[in-house]
Amino acid sequence: MNVLLIYPEFPDTFWSFKHALKFIRKKAFAPPLGLLTVAAMLPTEWEKRLVDLNVTRLAKEDLVWADYVFISAMIVQRDAARAVIARCKQAGVPVVAGGPLFTSEHESFPDVDCFVLNEAEITLPLFLADLERGDPQRIYTTAEYPELCQTPVPLWELADLKQYASISVQFSRGCPFDCDFCNITALLGRRPRTKTAAQIIAELDHIYALGWRGSIFFVDDNLIGNKKGLKTELLPALIDWQQNKKGMPFNTPRSLTPGSIVISIRSAP
Repeated sequence: MNVLLIYPEFPDTFWSFKHALKFIRKKAFAPPLGLLTVAAMLPTEWEKRLVDLNVTRLAKEDLVWADYVFISAMIVQRDAARAVIARCKQAGVPVVAGGPLFTSEHESFPDVDCFVLNEAEITLPLFLADLERGDPQRIYTTAEYPELCQTPVPLWELADLKQYASISVQFSRGCPFDCDFCNITALLGRRPRTKTAAQIIAELDHIYALGWRGSIFFVDDNLIGNKKGLKTELLPALIDWQQNKKGMPFNTPRSLTPGSIVISIRSAP
């Protein structure tokens, strides 16, 4: 099975950082963490390729090669996602869609063959089992929120890392607050669920082994949602791991009313 993972282009807005990235000779802020995590959940014997349209183009040969296209997107990527799906439809390649955009608006994408919605730890195995039987359903969804202790290390090696300014890592999902400007609790719930510190260290080891020495961005919507886990497990593990490492500063978004800023967890020497 040949699976082509496609990440649509961000429009020329705040989300793209398109003009600022030129100053550091990068094409995108970070590889698509969700798609690369899903890639790690797919059968190991499947062939996988990533096409991030923020750093490269989608070639006709890519679609000829693919048995399936997997696409994920944020709401701001809606128009670009429609264009990708139209190209896949024209090429006769079935499309499997998931992520925030499709979880929120799947009814608006009639040309998608299968929707694997909500969190893939629950819904992707159901799709894969049906696919193996030759009877995939159109929609896979769940009201449950999985624990993250089984979430695999993303396949960052599928990405051309030199094109990116940072690499994203996720420690937790969910937020204990219910701010009216944010839809995180609707998507991921109000109970922060975390990976273990050992999982995060395994991810950092993998990134380091690939030769990355740049910034690590913790994408958690509220990194301090589970304060005890952060203070007693993750931060001590990060401090220990960073000893004698070259580069690799850590950053995360930190919410402040009415907006947000980015703060440094700890910068490496």
